[in-house]
Amino acid sequence: MLAILGFAMVCTFMFLIMTNRLTPLIALMVIPVIFAIIGGFTTDIGEMALAGVKELAPTGVMLMFAILYFGIMIDAGLFDPVVGKILKIVKGDPLKITIGTAILVLTISLDGDGTTTYMITLSAMLPLYKKLNMSTMMLACIAIMGSGVMNLTPWGGPTARAMSALNLDASQVFTPLIPAMVGGAIWVIFTAYLFGKKERQRLGVIDLKDISSVQVAFAEQAAAVEQPSYKRPKLLYVNLGLTILLMVGLISGIMPLQILFMIAFAIAIMINYPNLETQKERITAHAGNVLAVVSLVFAAGIFTGILSGTKMVDAMGNSLVSLIPDALGPYMSVITAITSMPFTFFMSNDAYYYGILPIIAQAAATYGIDAAEIARASLIGQPVHLLSPLVASTYLLVGMAKVDLGEFQRYTLKWTIGTSMVMLLVAIITGVITL
Repeated sequence: MLAILGFAMVCTFMFLIMTNRLTPLIALMVIPVIFAIIGGFTTDIGEMALAGVKELAPTGVMLMFAILYFGIMIDAGLFDPVVGKILKIVKGDPLKITIGTAILVLTISLDGDGTTTYMITLSAMLPLYKKLNMSTMMLACIAIMGSGVMNLTPWGGPTARAMSALNLDASQVFTPLIPAMVGGAIWVIFTAYLFGKKERQRLGVIDLKDISSVQVAFAEQAAAVEQPSYKRPKLLYVNLGLTILLMVGLISGIMPLQILFMIAFAIAIMINYPNLETQKERITAHAGNVLAVVSLVFAAGIFTGILSGTKMVDAMGNSLVSLIPDALGPYMSVITAITSMPFTFFMSNDAYYYGILPIIAQAAATYGIDAAEIARASLIGQPVHLLSPLVASTYLLVGMAKVDLGEFQRYTLKWTIGTSMVMLLVAIITGVITL
């Protein structure tokens, strides 16, 4: 009964936001409460919801100060030279721009953090897409696809969960998957090529013979919105150095991400805008983005808290595992890879890797399938997982790109499924997942 209730809740939520009947913010709060009442958990709703909010609170804090930090960097003009350089290289060709976006995302996302990847990629590329009237939906799609592949690094999160849940190490899980990740990266670049070809047909190749005049026009266009008085070209290398130090801190794990972004933001705003009134203006200017993203994160806390607290998520996982017939047991690895897409879409990585994966691994062991192979298979669905409404960084992505979440999911789902299937195919060919 709990499994049916859980699937009904998730499906109702997805239907309502993908058909634009409710906004994600409202749906994340209202739908789980309604289904908790239906399930007879009325007296526990507050406690479960608060537990979920508390669990996501660190993520909300991190996103808040990450948005403020990169907002200050954009205001100060840190990424202006990047846009100028890219403009010179691509020469107004949408095809080169989309491929360049894919390569940029795949490179930046090596740190395994989706939030950082989206912040840097969109900060650098979004002005260019807008300047050339290219689709920001394509930009967001490429960004999440690239992040989905590179998120499989051991420090990215899901791989660490899979290893710890089954007591394995990186040489057993991550290293054999590298060829599959390369295949996934190639698929991302190929998808970017298709997008760029489509945009080239729609827009043509824009003639940018006089680059300087184009950049002047771009600066004039931005002036009305971005207030050039906030630019700090003389502090370019200071801001770059601070950002590099922040990235090093993120990768090295010297302290929690939340604290790193809080300290970095404080330093950035003091260096660039020592005047207190200017500081208030800059914070106010980015308050809308902060509210839009962070409110969704806390609303998602209610959703995940009720889903976990009612044990719906456990029942959903167990019911899906029990549906696998004995005759398909020898193909458990491939089944795990394919089912990891809906599994990780409908539930958090923690719920899947710590709750469901050990059950799958135990069942697969009866057919002589190694736990390491099951762990590798379970990671194949991660490109699809990032589209889940339970992933906080996705709200940041759609917020920055200013695209609707439901529309973005509809647009991107087939491409992320393609990424997972390409990775699965390469994994089978290389023998790290057996048929």
